[in-house]
Amino acid sequence: MKDAPLYLRPRVDPPLASLLGNAPLLHSLADALGSPLNVLLPEVVAANAERFRSVYRRHHLAGRVYFAHKANRSSALVRRLAACDPAAVGIDVASLEELRHALSCGFTGDRVMATGPKDPEFLWLAARTGATVNVDSPGELDQLAALVRKYGLARTDVLVRLSGFESATGAEPGGAGTRLLSRRSRFGTPVAEADGLWAALERHADSLELVGLAHHLDTTGLEEKGRALERCVLLMDECRARGLAPRAVDIGGGFGVGYVEDAGEWERWTTALSEAVLGTRPPLTWRGHGYGLRNEAGTVRGTAALYPAHRPTAGPGYLDALLSRPAPVLGRPAATLLLEHLHDLYVEPGRALVDQCGLSLARVEEVRPLGGDGPGRYLVRLGMNAGDVSLEEHGVLVDPVLLPRGGPPHQEAAGGEPVGVHLVGNLCLEADLITRRLVFLPRLPRPGDLLAFVNTAGYVMDFHAHHAQRRPLARSVAVTEEGGTWRWCPDENYWPLTHPQGVPS
Repeated sequence: MKDAPLYLRPRVDPPLASLLGNAPLLHSLADALGSPLNVLLPEVVAANAERFRSVYRRHHLAGRVYFAHKANRSSALVRRLAACDPAAVGIDVASLEELRHALSCGFTGDRVMATGPKDPEFLWLAARTGATVNVDSPGELDQLAALVRKYGLARTDVLVRLSGFESATGAEPGGAGTRLLSRRSRFGTPVAEADGLWAALERHADSLELVGLAHHLDTTGLEEKGRALERCVLLMDECRARGLAPRAVDIGGGFGVGYVEDAGEWERWTTALSEAVLGTRPPLTWRGHGYGLRNEAGTVRGTAALYPAHRPTAGPGYLDALLSRPAPVLGRPAATLLLEHLHDLYVEPGRALVDQCGLSLARVEEVRPLGGDGPGRYLVRLGMNAGDVSLEEHGVLVDPVLLPRGGPPHQEAAGGEPVGVHLVGNLCLEADLITRRLVFLPRLPRPGDLLAFVNTAGYVMDFHAHHAQRRPLARSVAVTEEGGTWRWCPDENYWPLTHPQGVPS
């Protein structure tokens, strides 16, 4: 008996949908530039930035949207964002190399925020170019201040990053009846130890200027994020009482992306995964992998380590919901608190800012049946490896789109029946699986067909890319559409002042 197809079909919005519908162009690009191939739409990242800015306008807030550069290595995306309104859009860099890249792509230092682990060279260049430094600890404040003094640099703007927020069940946060709200993080200073930050800022007032407080919570929970934002607003008052003058609250990223179009498909698949773990239906994964779930005496235990692939509220909509939610202690919406205190809002979206900005193409190289895993299942080897499209690393489950050679996309392809396939990579490693999930396609692919992994620009297409077995990294191209005609150029050749000088479709 064949498996009933359990699709997880991707959400595809314009103009990505139009690009995906142009199979001849995508095949010609892969033929010329190889498999795998990343295809990026720079205009979409600018449109996404505007969507975030529209939330600011709706709530009458000032501040800046900082793109978390680590989400994608593309020059085209960074250059397109550099061409946006300087007062509205900046960039968050987490290494010396990202900082150098951002500056070379057109960002000026005053639009840059330096975050993450920092070596002296990173700190020096950030301070030298006028970037805002997002600092994790009193020790990092001491190190930065010493560099500013030693090299005669201008007074440097800093944000201090907080963690270890508490949920107040008593009268005052930090008093009796509190519990830890956010999970322990290796970044930031726990709120309970914030006095050390204030003391360091007072010591270094000649070299460093506090411009705001920051946090980034590894959670999708609106309540937790709302409590942390409110706590930062209250701590800003404490800073002012000490003679400091912060003016911005940076709430980091984590706004999310919806990868799967249909909520019902996501619910059916996650239910079926539990049934497969219990053994009441055939396995849905390679070697019965449970994604964190396990069978203990007929009961499903554990927590699924999966990204919530269907998210009805994500990206700018998630930010809007967070700002509209009443704060737990003061009772007024978070946006109202920021307005009342005349605070700016900074956000650092990565994945959400490159939503629908690109896809990754892989050529089908081999198709063979897997009789031992049940009838009707196949092994499909692709011209890519798990590092080229790191879905598993981020717990993202979504179907690729089948692009038959010389035919229409899979939604329109005639002939064949739905089939379950295991997608494997081109490395000589048992563990090189594009996804552990059994993927259902509308028909069996053939060598020479393409699989398009949609919406991979956020952490998926190049975050874990490597040169294992001396295989080259995927090339990237930037594409634009004008008057129904697609044009492309190598990613590194894209500049926003002109259209890419490439080959028309």
